[in-house]
This record gives sequence, C-alpha cells and structure tokens, in this order.
Amino acid sequence: MIVQSILRSKKTPHVLTIRPDDTILKLVRLLRLEGVGAMIVSKDGRSLDGIISERDVVRALATDENKLLTLPVSALMTHDTVTCSPTDTIAHVTHLMTERRVRHLPVMEGNELVGVISIGDVLKHRVDEVQFEAAVLRDIAIAGR
Repeated sequence: MIVQSILRSKKTPHVLTIRPDDTILKLVRLLRLEGVGAMIVSKDGRSLDGIISERDVVRALATDENKLLTLPVSALMTHDTVTCSPTDTIAHVTHLMTERRVRHLPVMEGNELVGVISIGDVLKHRVDEVQFEAAVLRDIAIAGR
C-alpha cells in the first residue's frame, strides 16, 4: 500500500495550513477548532514553509509564557520538515516516522503540498489492512472444510 491510499480515505481531503506570520494564539484556536495536533505552515497553501504542533507550543510555554500567544508561528515552527510523497509505501513512512520521531508528515508532489498524514492515519490503515487479511484467511479456512 502507498500514501495515496491513506490520503483518499481521509475525512478531510484538504490540507489545513497556517501562515508563518499568524500568531500562536490563532494557531491554538485553529488546532482546537479543527481537532488536529499539528498544522502545515505555508505562505500560499501550496508550498511548504514548515510544520508546527501542539508539542512545539507546549515546549515554548516553559520559556516564553508571557509573550507566547503573540509570537508568530514562524518563531516556533520546525523549518527542516520531514516529508513523503504520495507514492511512498506505508512501510517506508512508518519507518521514517519512527526513525525521525515525528507524528505528522506533509505529503509533497514535487514542490506542491498535496496532503498530510499522521501516525494515527498510518496506524488506522494498518489495522484495517490486518483485519481484512484476517477475514480473507478465515474465509479461505471455512471454504477449505
């Protein structure tokens, strides 16, 4: 299976983005409203400038608590973002997420942002795959009797 299959099955096909000059206050409000743990940072909604997560905000809270909410997203975002492509295998992105210790991967096709997958998306896809395989094996065993 490939990343594209996860993107096709997502409830929200569009990518949630925030501008680098938006405030952390706007970010946390959007994270809550959308029920997500991270957002792609993009000036135009198509390119990738970085990624920012709840974890980034919590870590900054310990040092910048008085001015945190007024900081621009660009002050806390991860600039060197790990990405994948729609044609990458699920096994590859699982390894990548584990090795790089990331929970969200922007999906890039060339220089264009086409989606984002989370570790939860990957896990759900794998569980569905295992359940399907188990059902097929059960049917084969029943048919063989």
